[in-house]
Amino acid sequence: MLTQTPQSTEKYQEVLQAAESRYRQSPDWVAFFRDVLGVEGIVRKAFPTFDELSAFEQSEQYDKIQKLLVKLREKRPAADTESEPTRVITVRLPKSMHESLRTEAHDLRTSMNKLCISKLLQVIGEDMIPNERGGASSSPISSSPSASSASHSQPPMLANRNHQPAVVSSVPFGQGHQATPPYKPAQPRF
Repeated sequence: MLTQTPQSTEKYQEVLQAAESRYRQSPDWVAFFRDVLGVEGIVRKAFPTFDELSAFEQSEQYDKIQKLLVKLREKRPAADTESEPTRVITVRLPKSMHESLRTEAHDLRTSMNKLCISKLLQVIGEDMIPNERGGASSSPISSSPSASSASHSQPPMLANRNHQPAVVSSVPFGQGHQATPPYKPAQPRF
């Protein structure tokens, strides 16, 4: 966690209080996410730059907001499909990773969809995202203390930041998507 200045601590507290106020209105989790953590939400308006947002995401206050979101997800599923339609993305992953996710979801007694959404809501460090610019990272992974502390000083990158273009379907779920039986590989077409 980074050291906070008195000004940032005050601003962080104000943002947390605004999020708690929204939470007390008992929204579904999607509305809370949209209003607090979404692109036009409270957090992004308060911290418009990458560095400000990254610093806030490492704070105790941000962690508390994430826990409010989890509580709302436990209460009831999102019901507000009129103002927040569902979108479908296709993610290609190895069979072994799919099996691992399926097993983890089973062990946690939840659906793969809920598990994947939970994982997507987490902040991940930029050093955990492969560089797609056509080369290896500038330095190999090292176990030295200096390399370890350097990697922690890099600002985190969120999966939902939209800094990189993502391939996302704009077709609402159920319209134009072909359903396939679960866990069956697609049959090749000849």
